[in-house]
Amino acid sequence: MKTQLNNGNFIPVVGIGTYMLSLKDAENSVYEALKMGYRLIDTANAYVNERAVGRAIKRSALPREEIYVSTKLWPSEYIKEHAVDETLERLGLDYIDLLFLHQPAGDYMKGYRQLEKAYKEGKIKAVGISNFEGNYIDEILANCEIKPQVIQVEAHPYFTQDELRKTLAKYDIKLMSWYPLGHGDASLINEQVFKELGKKYHKTPAQIILRWHVDMGFIVIPGSKNVAHIQDNFNILDFALTPEDMALIAKINKNKRYYIRTEAQLKLFAGFTPKFEAE
Repeated sequence: MKTQLNNGNFIPVVGIGTYMLSLKDAENSVYEALKMGYRLIDTANAYVNERAVGRAIKRSALPREEIYVSTKLWPSEYIKEHAVDETLERLGLDYIDLLFLHQPAGDYMKGYRQLEKAYKEGKIKAVGISNFEGNYIDEILANCEIKPQVIQVEAHPYFTQDELRKTLAKYDIKLMSWYPLGHGDASLINEQVFKELGKKYHKTPAQIILRWHVDMGFIVIPGSKNVAHIQDNFNILDFALTPEDMALIAKINKNKRYYIRTEAQLKLFAGFTPKFEAE
């Protein structure tokens, strides 16, 4: 199942994320996911596992055009002339399907110019921004030549990004969710509505939540090193929630984030450089 981006390209709506996965776990999880039928993989410079992701892609022996790879430039890379080429080298790929700026830190407008240049050169097929909300996305949209195709932000039934989605709708920018299951918060997954809908559709509460993302029009990338969980997370495409189901879920929206980033943290992000040699 895919959705169309504002440049005409298509992206799978369900993928596997690799945040916080070790090299061994990232390679194994991605390899197993690709065997199961996943075709979207999300990683980042800062996860320091891009080489492991690349190894899994190579091991899968799948045609490159069947796999959709998204990754993110870290702020320390925004000003580096060869940052995109170095990211390609770590992944072992000759193009990246979707490349994000990871945080609105450092010289992010120079970073965005890098993405636009790489897009024109065919090194990336779509431009993304991650965690650029409020004034940050407004600045990008006011100054960019190529509008972003995707934004990656925190989103889940407790925090549905209502304000941001108004902006996204104007420019047909797709939302990719992180913390899609509430970052391990038992109170979200144990909400009665998900138990009831789970019984209705013979699915787990987690599967109901992940399907909610799809039916909201979001792209969802749950991560796991547990092969059984990876399979369960993918088994959400054989049913759909009704408008009545979605209305019930909407009632639990608390406008509650799990992660609140500060300006001080953005300064720290700008000064941090990933240790790629650890890969």
